[in-house]
Amino acid sequence: MQYAIVSDLNRCIGCLSCSVACKLENDVPVGSFNIKVDRIGPNPKKKGGGFPDVEMYFIPIMCQHCAAPDCIRVCPNEACYKADDGSVQIDADKCDGCALCIEACPYHVGYLSSHENVVHKCSLCQHRVHRGLEPACVAQCSGRALIFGDLDDPDSPASVIIAAAGKDVYSLDDTGNRPTFRYILRNAQWRGHPGV
Repeated sequence: MQYAIVSDLNRCIGCLSCSVACKLENDVPVGSFNIKVDRIGPNPKKKGGGFPDVEMYFIPIMCQHCAAPDCIRVCPNEACYKADDGSVQIDADKCDGCALCIEACPYHVGYLSSHENVVHKCSLCQHRVHRGLEPACVAQCSGRALIFGDLDDPDSPASVIIAAAGKDVYSLDDTGNRPTFRYILRNAQWRGHPGV
C-alpha cells in the first residue's frame, strides 16, 4: 500500500484552501506550514515572447511521503518512520527536536514546534484516513486539483488519473529518495519548478 496525493496543476487556482484546511485540521501555528503553494510564472510560452502570450501555474508542496526518505535515514532517534500505509510519520515521543530531518529533506518540508521541541510535517492526515476520510487538504480543495488514493491499487482515484494523464505526470526532483506524490501538468511550454 502506498497512499499518495496527485496534484492536477491545470486545475489548481492558487486559492490556498489546502493550506488553510491543513492548518485548521492539524493546529499548525502561524508562520508554519505543512503545505505551501508556490506560484510559477507568469513566464513567456515561447523564447523571447511576452505578455499576453504567457503561462502560470501553482504547485502545492508538502511532504512527498517518499519511498526511500532522507528524513528516516538521518534521524538519530528513529522518530521518523514509514507506516504500513506508505506514509512517513514522526513519533513525537522519540523526536528530540534536532531538525536533521528538515535539513535532509530535499523539499525542506516540516517545522520545529518551539513549545514542544518536536518536528511536525504533513502526516497525510493519518487520523482522518484511518476513519475512511480524505486528507483535509484534498477534502477542501475548491478546484478539485488534489486527488488522494493508493498508488498500489490501479482502481484508486489517484492511480486512475495518473494513468489517464500519461506523459504529463511528473514528480518533484528525485535525489534518491523516490517521492511518491505526483503532479500533472498538461500542455505547458515552460517547466520552471524542480522536477515539474
